Amino acid sequence: MTVTREPRLGEPPPERTAERPERAEAIDFDGLYHAHFRSLTLQLAAYCGDLSQAQDLVQDAFCRAFARWSRVSRYDDPVAWVRRVAWNLATSRWRRLRTAQAWLRRQREEHVPGPDPDRVALTAALAQLPPSQRRAVVLHYLADLSVTQIALQEGVPEGTVKSWLHRGRAALAAQLTGTNEVDDHE
Repeated sequence: MTVTREPRLGEPPPERTAERPERAEAIDFDGLYHAHFRSLTLQLAAYCGDLSQAQDLVQDAFCRAFARWSRVSRYDDPVAWVRRVAWNLATSRWRRLRTAQAWLRRQREEHVPGPDPDRVALTAALAQLPPSQRRAVVLHYLADLSVTQIALQEGVPEGTVKSWLHRGRAALAAQLTGTNEVDDHE
């Protein structure tokens, strides 16, 4: 048997010899395909759990074998080559699917319930306060800073901070009480 190299891109294909007519290759491939497609499909179906996917994988492996038939046909066991390619394709699909699912899990939106009505009312009331009073109220009641710490941070006397807190609390009480009274009368 003579071994010839495959033609390079742009080269005309070599002439066929009498030893290996073109029709013999097609018959060999067709015979291999018909003899082994079903058994390979059943093996892959057992591996991946999906008959349709297994058929696609085996079909793809046979397409790749056909594209390289001049080389694959010279192997001792061309079916083993087709089987290995089909199994590799199945493994690659499984890996891509696993990666895609992991990515989708990371992209999933988490639904967080919105703020309750009291928080909305408090936020709206705080927005109505002058900035100095709002900072004093937030730093004292939400950040748990003492009057002395707020005075140091703002660069003002402690009495000023106490005044801001007193005025801020009074304004919040008036706004929140007014909000509750409106809600009660509706």
